[in-house]
Amino acid sequence: MTDEELDSLKEHVARTHGRHKIFLGYAPGVGKTYTMLSEAQRRHARGEDIVIGFVEPHRRPETIALMQGLEAVPTKKFEYRGTTLEEMDTAAIIARHPQWVLVDELAHTNAPGAAHEKRWQSVEEILAAGINVISTVNVQHFESLNDTVAQITGVSVRETVPDRLLDEADEVVLVDITPEALVNRLNRGVIYAPEKVPKALANFFRRGNLVALRELALRRTAEEVDDDLTRFMQEHDVDKTWGVNERVLVAVTPRPLGAKLIRRGYHLARRMNGRFWVLCVRPPGVALSAKEEQTLGELRFLTLDLGGEFVELVGSDPAEEMIDFATKNQVTYVVMGQSARSRFDEVVRGSIVNRIMRETRNVDIVVVADPERVDSGFVG
Repeated sequence: MTDEELDSLKEHVARTHGRHKIFLGYAPGVGKTYTMLSEAQRRHARGEDIVIGFVEPHRRPETIALMQGLEAVPTKKFEYRGTTLEEMDTAAIIARHPQWVLVDELAHTNAPGAAHEKRWQSVEEILAAGINVISTVNVQHFESLNDTVAQITGVSVRETVPDRLLDEADEVVLVDITPEALVNRLNRGVIYAPEKVPKALANFFRRGNLVALRELALRRTAEEVDDDLTRFMQEHDVDKTWGVNERVLVAVTPRPLGAKLIRRGYHLARRMNGRFWVLCVRPPGVALSAKEEQTLGELRFLTLDLGGEFVELVGSDPAEEMIDFATKNQVTYVVMGQSARSRFDEVVRGSIVNRIMRETRNVDIVVVADPERVDSGFVG
């Protein structure tokens, strides 16, 4: 196949595959369905062919009001254990073939007997048929965050969707309100019936849970923006760092100096409204002492407490791992401690600082003095 034929095939696939827009939230009640329906009404008013595939209004009057005037594809009924369940009729939607279709709650599990086990699988079939989809989902339903959400909330989310749905989406919109506003909506009976509110406030809707889940949603959306920017740079051959915000990488080993480095990186990122990671490179096959493991655990806790991301990698060449991580994540600052190696070792093996400067572009390095200069067993 020639390059021209390959380009033509790619254009054909792009034309025939539907676009996917996702409204992402961090908890029930933030307004995903309401926002989706509001957009649907605007598109309908402009003359676009848009229908409801499946919307769950949760008996909320303001949400139900927004469904008025929009065509709804009839649902399909299934009998299950003496109960009649209604599910989205994927085949009927494809047969109707609208320009846009609304699909609420991507993570929903369909009733037994439906064409697909999960609603997101039905969405993929609809997209493959060339129909554009607008959908909703909460961040806790993504597979990669399942364990994290369980640790934060104590609730194990059973219904999940693959992360690739978010990665492959054409547009991701964060529907965001403050935890205080969300709790206020809960107390007013907007989200759940009044008798369910006390239990919700004591469990999933604890303020700490909401703050953490909101942070996950904000970060996940930011990652999508970064991916879009990366694709733009690659397509337009832009060879420079993003410059949108500063990105700080803190390199640590299990030494007491690590806490000082992390705080320095945190303050640097905060002053510049940036993002920061803490990276520890473990030598392969080298076991840490109990004290070193404890120190590393403390550094991890401190990083998370300050809003950073702690990353552990295994590699025999720490400089190479740092350079690779910095390049992939478009790091603009590297914070590291004064080397524990002797001057002779640095002359023979080369300085890590010099190597980073040689093999990266547009990266500033901050070296923090270590008054103790104790060798931890790591190459530093």
